[in-house]
Amino acid sequence: MTEIDPLAAFDFDTLSGMVPIRPVVFSIGSNLGDRLGYLQGAVEALSATPELTIVDVSSVYETAPVGPVLDQPDFLNIVVLADSTMASLVLLERAQAIEESFRRTREVPGGARTLDVDLITVGDRVKDTPALTLPHPRAHQRAFVLVPWLEIDPAARLPRLGPVAELLDAVDASGVRRRDELTIDL
Repeated sequence: MTEIDPLAAFDFDTLSGMVPIRPVVFSIGSNLGDRLGYLQGAVEALSATPELTIVDVSSVYETAPVGPVLDQPDFLNIVVLADSTMASLVLLERAQAIEESFRRTREVPGGARTLDVDLITVGDRVKDTPALTLPHPRAHQRAFVLVPWLEIDPAARLPRLGPVAELLDAVDASGVRRRDELTIDL
């Protein structure tokens, strides 16, 4: 006798009123002012977000800046894993609202900032629109994302790009320092 999976007949993505729960990855950084306080505030704001549940938060890492503006203070960075039923664009809008609440400005691309909340992945979604690219287009090149993410999810994968552990092997992680004396409260 063949066993039948009673849920196999349901397409949960199309049922009226039902929305899939997807894993979400955020990378959060700060290099101005109360860096640890800004990270803590961002985690608290994410935690207060309806339809979003924080699953884990990495250790705090200190990293040298990367990108076009290297003459700026070092960053504190964390990665947050969450589960959410929110649409990816709504998650991006929430991340941007959290940045704005901490007076984040975007005057100098890649420059110093109080808070940076990047949406890295939403499940296995692949999206490329003017408003949002998933997975984050540079996450695979950034040790400050890959190191803390791998710490809390050793099986992590970036859609289309592969295991985070393999991606980390291809980047220079020498400037990423774990700061065990700094902690984020959940």
